[in-house]
Amino acid sequence: MNHPDLDMATVRQQLEEKRQRLVEESQETAQSREVVELDQTANGRLTRMDAMQSQAMAKASQQRREASIRFIDLALKRIDDQNYGECIDCGEFITPKRLSLDYATLKCIDCAQ
Repeated sequence: MNHPDLDMATVRQQLEEKRQRLVEESQETAQSREVVELDQTANGRLTRMDAMQSQAMAKASQQRREASIRFIDLALKRIDDQNYGECIDCGEFITPKRLSLDYATLKCIDCAQ
């Protein structure tokens, strides 16, 4: 059974909206993750280094977005499976406040320690 103190329709909507924002951000920043051209006539050495550093940061941001999308997908699956908000260790319900801070929380505060 999903968490009885939560409105699952609202939770689902919030998760789906967050997922959509992450997908849109990913699409908008795709160009910043492209391979940096190493043509010395086009850019100086420091400019290329800056571009490579920016590319690395963009790739790291993309990895975080992809991880967040996976966690959202798992939370949506838990809603579909009727066990969203249940601790995976003890089976008790996780407090709504804890779930509001992290939608992907799988354990209650006692089991997480």
